[in-house]
Amino acid sequence: MGASILVSAISTAFGAVLLSATGFIAALLEADPYIGDSETLAVVLAILSVLLIGVAVYVAAIVTANTFATVIAGRTRRIALLRLIGASARSQRAEVARQGLIVGIVGAAMGLVGGILVSWAGVVAATQLLGIDGVEYAVVRPVLAIPAIVVALTTWAAAWVGSRRVLTVTPLQALGGSVEASHDAFTRRGVRNGAAVTLFAIGGILLAGGIVLGLASPLGVIVAFFGGIFSFTGLAMGATLVMPPVLRLVGRLFGSSATARLAAENALRYPERSSRMAIGVVMGVTLVTMFAVALETVKAVLTASAGGEAPEELTTLLDTFAGIMMGLVAVSAVIAAVGLVNLLTIGVVQRRRELGLLRALGVSTGQVRRMVLLEAAHITVAATVTGLVLGVAYGWAGAQSLLGSVPMPPSFSAPTLVAPAVPWLPVVIIVAATAVLTLVAAVVPTRLATRVAPVEALAE
Repeated sequence: MGASILVSAISTAFGAVLLSATGFIAALLEADPYIGDSETLAVVLAILSVLLIGVAVYVAAIVTANTFATVIAGRTRRIALLRLIGASARSQRAEVARQGLIVGIVGAAMGLVGGILVSWAGVVAATQLLGIDGVEYAVVRPVLAIPAIVVALTTWAAAWVGSRRVLTVTPLQALGGSVEASHDAFTRRGVRNGAAVTLFAIGGILLAGGIVLGLASPLGVIVAFFGGIFSFTGLAMGATLVMPPVLRLVGRLFGSSATARLAAENALRYPERSSRMAIGVVMGVTLVTMFAVALETVKAVLTASAGGEAPEELTTLLDTFAGIMMGLVAVSAVIAAVGLVNLLTIGVVQRRRELGLLRALGVSTGQVRRMVLLEAAHITVAATVTGLVLGVAYGWAGAQSLLGSVPMPPSFSAPTLVAPAVPWLPVVIIVAATAVLTLVAAVVPTRLATRVAPVEALAE
């Protein structure tokens, strides 16, 4: 449960830091004599604050739900044994729900305190480094409790939902090992798959509608926001259909050796686990890329509206905004890294018999280590590419729908429609960070995998 507490804490801290960053930026812009009295700015900042709260809540919900669902899957055998000796399904579900609530409360409390401390340090550092005077901002605010409450409730709900899935397995079936469903089982889930496709389609339509509406009003960003939520939720629900084939395709890039083929095939044999790992990384990369592209596209939109050159002071403020937002890259990377390490480790533990059989058949320790490392590489490469594509689309849609109708001096040209502006330096940093993430995430699982003794593993 330590990993679940950590993820809950990081998710809450992420939400608190995100809300604090938004509030500090709002205070900074409102204190600026050039644009502080703008009614349009006030509307834009209000919309932006609400949407970023939604992003924080959404990120926290997906991360905690996926992590706890995987932990529950790893405890299937223990729960099945308890049911075999007489424990009722109701008592097991109640126990898991209580643990989920406790984990959520403890993690959320730790994350809230940590998020407030990080926010305070960030505000102090930004004030000193940027030489900001005359801006007063209170870090401790009631709104920071929102991510903590949502994370705690989401963790409890994830524990309840996860226990329901585990307890549908009969004790005798679960005694054989993990109950991870096969790829064919997921392709037969017609209702869930249909809902995923429908949500993704609705999200795409709303994104397009938000961009069109944004040419007339900044309120178009609200429509685009829900389009992003619906489309990504659809992708997350249908990840067990989408991600395994993508992972297998990426696996071909790593060659046709026995270890590379085993690593690639594991994505299809355990689609639920591999999809959870991939979606976690996709979400982190998408969020970071979305902010980077949105900020660059904002500059492009304002420059086009101004007739070729945006006001220098406004550009400086946007660069400050970009620096604060990109500071959240580290938080997103940590969330993705913890989730990936946790899920890879659980995967190795669940596959002790498989690893023991491979060792008994002559597979060396080095080959097992490479197989686990390649599995992590497959997931991070596929997730990075997917996240970059989604991040560019979401970032462009957000910036265009928010500012497409806002005229800027001296030309006051509106509406304005521009192509996505991709900042290549952040993209390179994201790719490099992903490579580091792969190596870091594979350290613990590879050590566990190489310590599996064939005789002991096969005896389980």
